[in-house]
Amino acid sequence: MLKKLIWVVLIIALVPSAWYLVDLPDTSTLVKANPTTSAIRKFREEEARQKGKKPHSSMEWRNLDQISPYLWHAVVLAEDDSFFQHNGFDFPQMKNAARTNWRRKKFAFGASTLTQQLARTLYLSPKKNLLRKLKEALITRRLEKSLTKRRILELYLNTVEWGREIYGAEAASEFYFNKPASDLSPEEGIALASILPSPRKWDPHKEEGFMGRRKEILYQRMVRANYIAPPENVELPSTVGLEPLPEPPPGEETPDEK
Repeated sequence: MLKKLIWVVLIIALVPSAWYLVDLPDTSTLVKANPTTSAIRKFREEEARQKGKKPHSSMEWRNLDQISPYLWHAVVLAEDDSFFQHNGFDFPQMKNAARTNWRRKKFAFGASTLTQQLARTLYLSPKKNLLRKLKEALITRRLEKSLTKRRILELYLNTVEWGREIYGAEAASEFYFNKPASDLSPEEGIALASILPSPRKWDPHKEEGFMGRRKEILYQRMVRANYIAPPENVELPSTVGLEPLPEPPPGEETPDEK
């Protein structure tokens, strides 16, 4: 009798989890349809309502050719430099992240690719747990199978959170630089890409300390990749483009996972 009761309890506990994992979105609709909202946007709006505030967020869709290439090149180099080579998961970076977390004795960094971040942004809660990570992986595989890399990047740039109540490249560009995303300079594109690990905490205009160094290294990566012209009469060191982006100082780890 006790054994049967245990099995009943296990089934009751596991069925909702199993349904959560198999209830996956139809990512093929994204081939042509542009999303008008996202899970992260809905989550933030609900947060505002619970605090008695009126949600107000900005998001304007732009095709990839309407976004400065300086921005999307910088985003790829900062967030997922093997984006065009992997199938949704960057296993070498996952190993590096595991070493960093072990060294810091806490989960400070992950190794989420742009596709994984898109899966989370569009469909999942920002709250971390094992079931969410498993579902994120399943959605990531669907996105990679149903969409081109160019489309994944376009979706990412238009839906990613870029600050409080700011979603997508166009809204971010207008908010921080008072210009459309198509007109961003190399320095402005780099500045926006530099805050993506923690856009609600970091300031793209900051030039000192950790953020200054982060932008400097990303600028050097852009030069090394021939996305921007090298400075005149300036010889870059041989390590340029190889040095990792600096980790945030203690207390400023990204609350998400990159």
